[in-house]
Amino acid sequence: MSVKDVKKGMKGYGLTVFEGDKPERFDVEVIDVLENFRPRQELILVKTMHPRLEVAKIVAGMSGSPVYLEGKMIGAYAYGWSFGVEPVAGITPIRAMLDDLERPLPKTLHGLPLSVLPRGAQKPVASGRFEGAPNEYDLETHASQKAKRSGGGDKSARLGPLATPLLLGGLSERAVQAANDLLSPLGIEPMQAGGGNSTKRTGKKTTGHFVDGGAIGVDLVRGDLSAMGLGTVTRVEGSRLVAFGHPMMSLGVTSLPTSEARVLWFMASAQRSFKMGESTGALGALVNDRQSSIVVDENIQAPVVPVSLRIEGEPGAPFQDWNFEVAHDEFLTPAFLAIALGSGLEATAIERRDVTWHMESKLKIVGRPPVTIVDFGSASTGTPQTQEVMQSSLVKGVGAVFNNPWQYAQVERVDVKVSLEFGRDIAMLRGVDLLTSEVDAGATARLRVTLEPFAGAVQTRVIAVPIPKNLAGQKVKLTLRPGYSVSRPRAAPESLDELVANLAEPTLEPRSLVVSYDTGEGGAAHRGAVAEDLPPAALDRLITTSSSIAAAQYRVARHHVTSLPFFIVGGDSVEVKVRSALR
Repeated sequence: MSVKDVKKGMKGYGLTVFEGDKPERFDVEVIDVLENFRPRQELILVKTMHPRLEVAKIVAGMSGSPVYLEGKMIGAYAYGWSFGVEPVAGITPIRAMLDDLERPLPKTLHGLPLSVLPRGAQKPVASGRFEGAPNEYDLETHASQKAKRSGGGDKSARLGPLATPLLLGGLSERAVQAANDLLSPLGIEPMQAGGGNSTKRTGKKTTGHFVDGGAIGVDLVRGDLSAMGLGTVTRVEGSRLVAFGHPMMSLGVTSLPTSEARVLWFMASAQRSFKMGESTGALGALVNDRQSSIVVDENIQAPVVPVSLRIEGEPGAPFQDWNFEVAHDEFLTPAFLAIALGSGLEATAIERRDVTWHMESKLKIVGRPPVTIVDFGSASTGTPQTQEVMQSSLVKGVGAVFNNPWQYAQVERVDVKVSLEFGRDIAMLRGVDLLTSEVDAGATARLRVTLEPFAGAVQTRVIAVPIPKNLAGQKVKLTLRPGYSVSRPRAAPESLDELVANLAEPTLEPRSLVVSYDTGEGGAAHRGAVAEDLPPAALDRLITTSSSIAAAQYRVARHHVTSLPFFIVGGDSVEVKVRSALR
């Protein structure tokens, strides 16, 4: 039915799943029509009547429930107010949704066919790239950028789309909080109100086909951990359908895994009620995410990233191995990789005693050999939590690969092993003494450092630092820092291959003390290579103002590394005077 034929006072019904997987009726009465509510789109206001809706009022998860007048579909239940005291909803007109369904999809998505995929095939998808250098990727910054682009935020004071409930299953409390921090600004409400695939428990398998008014899930994580956006199917036409009546994340053309779902209960809330539910099995992919609806194709298999997590060193832990799949996406993959790994660590080894940890991750990118990324730490605050995992080299590396500006990258899988040793494997740097205030150019400066291991005797070590001849007649500042805080000298990547190569061993030796100083020499970085201590004539040839793609010049810092049996905490510095070679 066209919106122009909808009149105030008309009565009809809607379809949604109240419990289980069978759609049931609820009654509606038209209040009126809001013209041009969204760009070129009206909104039909209705009152809903049903014993459960009298209690729950407006329900997140009902988004997409088809509504009928005189036996004709008028649209999808999709909008409401938070803290509403009446069961009044906004209906997205079906014509706007069918326009989304009829929009042609591109033949390729990021260079690969957008079509039916054989089982196990992978292809990349997009939801908004990170704005910044790929080697500077940061998950929280990426989330903030996406929130600004999406226009998400607090919708409690206005009529807005019902936020998609993201039902989390198997996640720890801190992981749920991290999901909320990252995703709430995008219009998604993460909540511990869902579960994984219920087929094993119930014995009920998928039907292999969606139905009007049936429950539908968008699976961002599935396996031992799960995160599913829950909504309702509006209209099925052949193997394709429209649902939600509003966007999920305003992605445009995309490819995210979808599934059939079942509803456990309507949870009534004064702020906004929501459906609790779980997946009953994978089916199809979300292929278009638009203003009026999401479009799903049952015949497309969306890509996922398989992830394994093995935790060692926690005696008697019942859950040492975790396996799950994450949606393949520039933002969702690093976000849910961090959330899921953090949750697994907390569930298996929640400790607040001294711990030293080592995380070795193997990242497999299609067409390239696996790259090993190592993260580590030692703390008195216990095992690393989700927030620390978000800042790990692994998550930064995965985000960098997905958001690289050179070519489309397909992450095939990620395998992570975390080893725990309970004890504070650290020493404080208590001070440094310069044994000679002056040294000859080309000789060595001798430093005596005082280290205080945790629960151990104070130690002193003498470190000899070579001083180059070109620093004659100068005062040289020697800076002492832990090895894990000093980045290896590398050129900024100029290709995906260089970016991947830079992921391994991003810092100097973790258990070491590094003495650094400025050599006063110039260096050049170009096409992944670093050249240090170049004579001026060579620099003049490499560095030119006549080309924007010439080598980049930088000041060379020399790093003297002393291996230690523990991590160092703290830093210090001293100055040494370098005598001229001619006295």
